[in-house]
Amino acid sequence: MVQAIADLLFEAKMLKDIPRSGYPYLGVGRESVAAHIFMTSFIAHVLSMLEPSADALKLLQMCLLHDLPEARTGDLNAVQKKYVSADEDRAVADLTQKLPFGGEIRALLEEFRAGRSLEAKLAHDADQLSFLLDLKSLKDIGHATPEKWIAHVRARVQTEAGQQLVCWILHTEWDHWWLKDF
Repeated sequence: MVQAIADLLFEAKMLKDIPRSGYPYLGVGRESVAAHIFMTSFIAHVLSMLEPSADALKLLQMCLLHDLPEARTGDLNAVQKKYVSADEDRAVADLTQKLPFGGEIRALLEEFRAGRSLEAKLAHDADQLSFLLDLKSLKDIGHATPEKWIAHVRARVQTEAGQQLVCWILHTEWDHWWLKDF
């Protein structure tokens, strides 16, 4: 059991070294899967404050785990998914099979993928909002291609709280938070 937990921690650490694969198609930017998970989880925390009826712990757990299978499958972008399919169910089964809390991880990932609960919808929104923040930041510093993606990402945000954040993000310059003091 202790070995399985140590293995899980090393597996999660691997996400620091796996790049998100969509940025080359964007033409600019880069991010590791772990950095994406951090930003998604932070946004989920904010969303839980805007949507108090959500189970904040469950939401954060979903966001922390949502891309964990990519330590085994890699991060497939939309183009790659047209030609390659990852066996995420098998990856989740393999990574959780010897863990005493493996069932809880599987249940959270299944709920996230089903996307029906409020927490799953908010977690999906946090995932999209993380990308939107990158797109807006890149656009604000002069890159043209992110503009092509913003409407597609915005359309994938499902909740009212998520749409509220979309508006705030799109109407705020990326560096306003610190420039306002100068």
